[in-house]
Amino acid sequence: MAKDPSLALRFGSAAASYDAGRPGYPVDAVEWLLTQAATDDGRLPDVVDIGAGTGKLTAVLAAHAASVVAVEPDERMRAALESNLPGVRVTAGTGESVPLGDDSADVVTFGQAWHWVDPEAASREAARLLRPGGVLALIWNVRDDRANWVRELSTLIGPSVAEEFDTVQPPVGEPLRRDAYAEFHWTQPTDAARLVEMVASRSSVIALAEDERAALLEEVTALTRRHPEMAGRERFDLPYTTRVTIAR
Repeated sequence: MAKDPSLALRFGSAAASYDAGRPGYPVDAVEWLLTQAATDDGRLPDVVDIGAGTGKLTAVLAAHAASVVAVEPDERMRAALESNLPGVRVTAGTGESVPLGDDSADVVTFGQAWHWVDPEAASREAARLLRPGGVLALIWNVRDDRANWVRELSTLIGPSVAEEFDTVQPPVGEPLRRDAYAEFHWTQPTDAARLVEMVASRSSVIALAEDERAALLEEVTALTRRHPEMAGRERFDLPYTTRVTIAR
């Protein structure tokens, strides 16, 4: 079930933490999803990146696609995105309503965002935006809990999106159908401060009362000081699995 979309607008109040703490996306995952679109004469695809946030996925797309339009509903997140990526066109909009014309893109992407939309309405909107041969790409970074310290982190901060939403076979509506799936395993170099920012950027943490949020973030800091895989280290690796579903 999709999350209440109004909760997605919490992120703007933590845009700085989101930008500082959230991971990027691996290049091999982005290259793979871009190759799924059939374009004329093998040209690079044009992309519409919906729910772009501060531009984590947009930045990788912009380096590998012909063009990218970033769509983001929250004004504060858009401001951060425009500052981060001044060469990218940014517009307000949602997955269900994008202010672009028909046949605008070869690829429509949702990075860490499809669980916030109505999949039926968003699928129709993506199909409207896509040119013949185009694809919808749904992408999630999921923490890899096989690492002991990551399991302890999850115990503190709650489940990842993959435990609340199907990120392997996500719901897709007419006229689209799921067509391909791939996983990419990688690590995000991080440190204690960045890990705390990542936690602070979660919608569930943003919603906490100030004292509860402060107490939780202190527990995360304490974990980095006591766990043998982090204690005394300036940097450590946060393992992720990036899941990509293609629909066409």
